[in-house]
Amino acid sequence: MTDTPVLKTTRFTMRPLQRSDCAALFPTLNDEDQCRYLTRPAFASEEELWGWLADPTWDGRTWIAEDAGGQVAGRFVAMPGHEDGVSEIGYIVCADRQGQGVAGECTAALVDYLFNQDGHRKLTAEVDIDNTASIKLLERLGFAREAYLREHEVTHIGLRDVLLYGLLKSKLT
Repeated sequence: MTDTPVLKTTRFTMRPLQRSDCAALFPTLNDEDQCRYLTRPAFASEEELWGWLADPTWDGRTWIAEDAGGQVAGRFVAMPGHEDGVSEIGYIVCADRQGQGVAGECTAALVDYLFNQDGHRKLTAEVDIDNTASIKLLERLGFAREAYLREHEVTHIGLRDVLLYGLLKSKLT
């Protein structure tokens, strides 16, 4: 797997995951409302969360957004896509930081890195049909809706429709 480099934004340092990040992420990932659009329910303990975050069989990369004061603001991920040059991205912002532009700023930095440093040609994101905040973010960043996948995924809240978004590097230049 490729290393997870440190990325900088105006307000955040995006760095690799550390064990201590679990305590900062747990209040958000322990909340059913915050986990509504995850494929699994909220986590019952920090140990359970750490097992998920640090799963050795997962082949993605995690960046933790940390502000200048060292406070964790969110988790951002990139997972290998169906072929080289394609990755799927994902994100969750800590509940106490939502509405502050964390997702937009850090996802933009991740997109820039994946295209301009990592050599990707396409990025994708899957989003629950009801996750309007995530849909708006992806569209602001230039992602285009490529597919409406009906009854695509069974999650802890039931059978869900999913939108597939894509962003091509060739459309940015």
